[in-house]
Amino acid sequence: MILIADSGSTKTDWVLVDVAGTRIVANVKSQGINPVHQAPDAIRHILEHELITPLSFVKGPWAVSHIFFYGAGCSSQYAPRMEQLLAETLLPLAPGAMPLASNPKPLKVEVHSDLFGAARALCGDGEGIAAILGTGANSGLFDGKTIVQNTPPLGYILGDEGSGAVLGRLFLNAIFKHPQLAGERDAFLKANKVDQATIINKVYREPLANRYLASLSLYIHDHLENDILRKLVVDNFRNFFRSNIDPYGRKDLPVGFVGSMAEHYPAQLREAAEAEGYQVGTVLQSPMEGLIAYHTKS
Repeated sequence: MILIADSGSTKTDWVLVDVAGTRIVANVKSQGINPVHQAPDAIRHILEHELITPLSFVKGPWAVSHIFFYGAGCSSQYAPRMEQLLAETLLPLAPGAMPLASNPKPLKVEVHSDLFGAARALCGDGEGIAAILGTGANSGLFDGKTIVQNTPPLGYILGDEGSGAVLGRLFLNAIFKHPQLAGERDAFLKANKVDQATIINKVYREPLANRYLASLSLYIHDHLENDILRKLVVDNFRNFFRSNIDPYGRKDLPVGFVGSMAEHYPAQLREAAEAEGYQVGTVLQSPMEGLIAYHTKS
C-alpha cells in the first residue's frame, strides 16, 4: 500500500491506498504540517497522535511501502528534513513492523512541494499552469514533468496575493480604516466576540497568524452582499494574476486551481481571471483525487 499526503498550512489529508486494487483503504485528517513554521518535535507529535493512532484502527494485515508527501514549505531546503522525520516517525507502518519486528523494511519516502502535487493533480503529464489558493498561495508553469518556472510566493507578509491569509489582512485593514465599513466592523467584532486589541494580539503575538487571518474568509464569504467586501475578494484574485501568473507570459494556457479560496469563490475568481485576460481551468478543493489517479495509473 501507499500513503499519500496533501498538506497545507491549516490541515493535512492522508489517504491509504491499495495500489493493486486501486482502492482507498483509509482517510485521515490531521492539522497542517509545515517544516518552515513548525519544529521537528511538533511535527512528530502530529504524526504520532493524529496519523499513526487513527491508522492503528484500520483492520489488517497491511503495511505501507511508499509515502508520497506533498506539503507547504517543502522546498528543496526543507524536503530532506521532512523525509527523515517521516521515515523515522512512521516506521511502525512499514512492512514487518505491524506487529513490530526487529528489522522492519525501510520506508520509501518522497517529499515534494504542495505546488508540485497540485501540478500533478491538475495537469497529469501535460503542460499547464497550476495554482494554489488556500491559506497561502503559489503557482507554477508545469511542462508535464517538472515546475519549469515559479514566481516566489514570499509568504503572507511579503506576498501570497490571492490567499485566504492576505484576504483576511485586507479585510481587517478595511474595516478599521474605511468609515463606510464601520457598521461591518461593529458586526464582525460582536459576532466574533473580539476587539481591536485582541485582533492585534492574534496577528502579532500568537503563533500561526496566517491561519487566523485565513479563517476570516468564512465571515467574508457570508457577507458578499457588501459590494466593498466583494471587491476585496476580486481585487485579491486580480493581484494574484498580475503578480504571480503574468511573469509566465502564457495567457494561452488555462490556469488550474486547488485550494479552499478557489473552491469557495468561483464567481469572483472567474471575474478576476477574465479581467486579467486568463481562462480558469480545472478547480479542485483538494488535489487528492488527482494525486490518487496519478500514483495508481498503470
